[in-house]
Amino acid sequence: MAHLCRELLLRASRVQPLYGRQRLCFPTRTVGSRTPRLAGLLTERPAQRRWTPLSVSTTERIEPDAGGSADEEPVVHILWINAGLSCDGDSIALTAATQPSIEEIVLGGLPGLPKVAVHWPLIDFESGPHQGADNFIEWFFKADRGELEPFVLVVEGSIPNEALKEEGYWCGFGNNPATGQPMTTSEWLDRLAPKATAILAAGTCATYGGIHAMAGNPTGAMGVADYLGWEWRSKAGLPIVNVPGCPVQPDNLSETILYLLYQVAGAAPTIPLDEMLRPTWLFGMTVHEGCDRAGYYEQGDFAVEYGSPKCLVKLGCWGPVVKCNVPKRGWINGVGGCPNVGGICIACTMPGFPDKFMPFMDEPPGSTVSTAASTAYGTLIRKLRGVTARTVDKEPEWRTPGREIKTGYRPTW
Repeated sequence: MAHLCRELLLRASRVQPLYGRQRLCFPTRTVGSRTPRLAGLLTERPAQRRWTPLSVSTTERIEPDAGGSADEEPVVHILWINAGLSCDGDSIALTAATQPSIEEIVLGGLPGLPKVAVHWPLIDFESGPHQGADNFIEWFFKADRGELEPFVLVVEGSIPNEALKEEGYWCGFGNNPATGQPMTTSEWLDRLAPKATAILAAGTCATYGGIHAMAGNPTGAMGVADYLGWEWRSKAGLPIVNVPGCPVQPDNLSETILYLLYQVAGAAPTIPLDEMLRPTWLFGMTVHEGCDRAGYYEQGDFAVEYGSPKCLVKLGCWGPVVKCNVPKRGWINGVGGCPNVGGICIACTMPGFPDKFMPFMDEPPGSTVSTAASTAYGTLIRKLRGVTARTVDKEPEWRTPGREIKTGYRPTW
């Protein structure tokens, strides 16, 4: 995280913002030494000396400080739609992020971060329907009318195929004021995607379809990139950014949101993505390459039951072929993560999940050959290392008391 921030600041002077500002702005508001946790909590902004909800959602709450000039930095809006087919697990996961935390993003607690207004159903102070007193969904209609600029659209949940049926709908987000009828999630994508500065798909359901898109499903569910097209680009020229996981690793999501905000503010280069639109620095290595059990695999020493510290491949772990950084990053504040706590990797970050990795508890087919070879040469390696270990586990014989030098030293006088 520290390395990412340093790299972004070093490149800031060479990168132009996507919404027209020509310089890197550091936030003028300050954050206390301890940030309150999420919805319903209040924080004081010293320059204004008034209390505002932590979940920033209206222009009144993010107005410039008294005496501000016309050069005040613009607000970047984050519109979060969790109305795809999902369990909201990715929203819940983000509340556990620490590198950075959602509070640091919302309150501008990081250097160079633009002012941010987060419209996120999980924590938003406004939660009412279109006809309600506190009209949360109006922000999405404003974006549709072109009244929010710039904004980053975050999509959580897979996108069902509404064309498969003659009536009804699979999932929706609010009602159309003109007709009073539900607006489907795919209709919101059709409306907002052309106007968004960037689109981020959060979790495996939104990125590749996930559980809802497995064989036999009646909804025709798919990921955002499947729906909009893998070559889709935003009006700023940015591809869809996929951050998979079931649920997503908290810091992976918050760090990617942070990168996109810096990029929109002109303080970061184009986000580096692989062929499946994943951030390369997060998904460039396999679980096996970062797993502290990998040494057992090399030596052909495999667990045969849960609770063992040895390699879990024979119990159904897909780590050698899965792109995920959880073994290195942990889950919450560096602690936890599937193989770190004794669980197998079921490949929940992969585009082929879940169909290509089921049944989860069976040994992966491809591992039969590799583990057989590893067992053969690993047995020999363990014996040779055992001989070496017994040798280096003893002190040299010359470390004894007495007047005789036994080290091989020869005095020259």
